[in-house]
Amino acid sequence: MGLKDEIAQDISAIFRYSWPTTAARVVPQPSDIQLGDAARELTDAVVLYADLEGSTAMVDGMPWQFSAQVYKSFLRWAARIIRSEGGDITAYDGDRVMAIYTATGASDRAVRTAQKIYWMVRHIINPTITTLHPRTAFRVQHSVGIDRSRLHAVRTGIRGDNDIVWVGSAANHAAKLTTLGANPPTWITKAVYDALNAQLRWGLDGSPIWEARLWTERQNRPIYCSGWELSL
Repeated sequence: MGLKDEIAQDISAIFRYSWPTTAARVVPQPSDIQLGDAARELTDAVVLYADLEGSTAMVDGMPWQFSAQVYKSFLRWAARIIRSEGGDITAYDGDRVMAIYTATGASDRAVRTAQKIYWMVRHIINPTITTLHPRTAFRVQHSVGIDRSRLHAVRTGIRGDNDIVWVGSAANHAAKLTTLGANPPTWITKAVYDALNAQLRWGLDGSPIWEARLWTERQNRPIYCSGWELSL
């Protein structure tokens, strides 16, 4: 059988999958899911994407060693903060990291992660750049998108080289929210906002932490943005 016929036969079979699904109590790993038509379901999950802003301009205009330092610093410590708040890291994609939070307080923990990442960028990464690279005006900017929904995990790829694809609105919307910019850096949907406790909605002086916006690219869906930080 030639490659063309093999592709056609396999894709025809995939579009006939019935996707037998089992519930997942925790975020599954690739080894937890069959490579065929099996799926695992998280009935309520919070997805976070943390994304470096302006990385293309950085690699075009800065020495590669500097860009590598920025990538490594941001992604390593964003990941450590994610884990400290009980998130499961599910993917690294170039200059961004994806994480999933489940169980009690998932929205709170995801938002605290975003606030801590912002604090890290402002008070550790950028001051380090100022000290060690005094001749450059470059400063790290980033954005974090967070959404909440039901998720299905499907294992895709080929034998020996495969991973999980996350199917659900939260995975797509959290990634898209990061395109709204780094000022302010944290963007969440109404589903996340509605689940937050009062301490993450209002400052100690009663001032609102979040600004309500309409997501014009998504049929004016209500979203919220914030420039608040949480010290480590």
